[in-house]
Amino acid sequence: MKTFEELGIDSRVLKAISEMGFEKPMPVQEAVIPVLLEMDTDLVALAQTGTGKTAAFGLPLIQKIDKESSFTQALILCPTRELCMQIANDIKDYTKYIDNFRVIPVYGGASIDNQIKQLSRGVHIIVATPGRMLDLMRRGKINLSKLKYVVFDEADEMLDMGFQDDMNSILEETPKEKNTLLFSATMPVEIEKIARGYMDHPVEITVGTRNSGSENVKHYYYLSQARQRYLVLKRIADFYPDIYAIIFCRTRAETQEVADQLIKDGYNADALHGDLSQLQRDNVMNKFRLRNLQMLVATDVAARGLDVDDLTHVINYNLPDEIEQYTHRSGRTGRADKSGISIAILNLREKHKVKQLERSLGKTFKYAKIPSGKEVCEKQLFHMINKMETVVVNEEEINKFLPVINQKLDWLSKEELIKRFVSVEFNRFINYYRNAPDLNVEERHDSSGEPRRGGEEFVRLFINIGKIDGIAPQNLIGLVNDVMHVRDMRIGRIEILNTFSFFEVDANYLEQLLTAFKNDVKYQSRKVSIEVANKKTDRGGGGRDRDRGFGGGDRKRSDRRSDGGSTRDSGSRERSYGGGSSRDAGSERGYGGGSSRDSGSERSYGGGTGKKKEFKKDTKSDFRDKDKGKPKKKRW
Repeated sequence: MKTFEELGIDSRVLKAISEMGFEKPMPVQEAVIPVLLEMDTDLVALAQTGTGKTAAFGLPLIQKIDKESSFTQALILCPTRELCMQIANDIKDYTKYIDNFRVIPVYGGASIDNQIKQLSRGVHIIVATPGRMLDLMRRGKINLSKLKYVVFDEADEMLDMGFQDDMNSILEETPKEKNTLLFSATMPVEIEKIARGYMDHPVEITVGTRNSGSENVKHYYYLSQARQRYLVLKRIADFYPDIYAIIFCRTRAETQEVADQLIKDGYNADALHGDLSQLQRDNVMNKFRLRNLQMLVATDVAARGLDVDDLTHVINYNLPDEIEQYTHRSGRTGRADKSGISIAILNLREKHKVKQLERSLGKTFKYAKIPSGKEVCEKQLFHMINKMETVVVNEEEINKFLPVINQKLDWLSKEELIKRFVSVEFNRFINYYRNAPDLNVEERHDSSGEPRRGGEEFVRLFINIGKIDGIAPQNLIGLVNDVMHVRDMRIGRIEILNTFSFFEVDANYLEQLLTAFKNDVKYQSRKVSIEVANKKTDRGGGGRDRDRGFGGGDRKRSDRRSDGGSTRDSGSRERSYGGGSSRDAGSERGYGGGSSRDSGSERSYGGGTGKKKEFKKDTKSDFRDKDKGKPKKKRW
């Protein structure tokens, strides 16, 4: 591996980056810097977030720019305010020992008048978000006539945020005689279109495998019931006492809900989503960077462009809708040759996504058992002992209190003293996890070969309506949904026969279900009755007249179908329903409609509404409607 000096970096820049802790170039830097220093060329570089791309394009640009000219010679576009500020600050640090080198960030949410004033003084490099850059160009406040370089950093994320039209508009206003440098973690079709349309035979550099994640990240998944997702998150947080993580949720509402519950349960956590003002967002991010927060609960869009060092974990509370987005999430840990862990909390219906991720990313995902209460307590105990063993003692300050402390505690033996000090903190874990349930579920098969949920009991029920009544699986789910109004009850196998049917339900709701169906429930004007199936009812025996049914009344043949209130794929063997919500056939979204239900002393969350919330334009930041100009991504 070459040194920065061998790559041809200016001595003044070498001095600055040495003070910043740069020792040896990272792979993307070693590959890109010589190319940009030796030739004027268009370039496409594929490398994961956090692999040193800013220095890869920033160091060569600094050396190639004419410092005597006051014209803007390089434009760096990036998706978010945070990344914009970070890149600008990094370049300022690189040019610490170069006189009169000027770089400014321009982004939404800040005073445009102040930015215009700074631009009027002349600037060598502009770092900008697309929206604000286009605004300044349309106002005629930026002179790009001498522009030599355009850099797109995190290009795939800009496209995913709906900036494609803005990117095209900016490129169209730049001089034809320039070099375009495009840096991206993945290579979607839209990136290739930009390369073909605005680049002239670009050099393509790929560090690692295309569209794969960082080699320093280990990938794990946990299987649980959907309604216990939050309890699993708590177990993970308690099992890793030094956790420093971003937890990704699908919607703003779920993000805030999970963060609020973590705070309520005593964790140092907060939420980051599009409903926050820029001031609130900056405050949350500052606390997280200072590690005053251990866990940041965020949506994908709100977390775009975040650059936080030393994350230990990325936790997928829900998997993203696009496979490519998982790469961005997991790439936020395991940076700068450090190791990281990416965790996905899944229910059994989502298990197939693991195989898709493994094929797409070329990574192996390891199934991990959710820690038991005993394992959590053991981990916390030894973590506490390690902290006590390595704590720095302030001898001067503590000595003045020791006589009184010794007098107070001299009746205790060494063993008793140790036990009591440890118990001060440890007792809360012992009390909380005493008799803690096993949250793991495992896929098992019954005698019919159908997959079943481990750790979850089902009861088989008989219902006195069948095909002749026009009932189908989705109608049966809708009927139960209308009667019960419960969001997180599981329905297992459904068997529709000619004049009656069988279905399985979560045993925890059996009594509630039987009681609810005693209240004169009707389907197509026919009174409906249910009872627990037994060997007699399964065989159709017991002396009952199946054509008459249990509920009495006349059976009326009907070809009509009831909409029920919850539609599902009729081929699904295991279902849950969401209190009147509609689901597309084949949808693999989270269960539970975002409801929260008490589960002992903990609150369990249902995993969102099952619909992806839209982002509206936030004029105080650089968010855009996610679907505006958004490229088609590979979905699950």
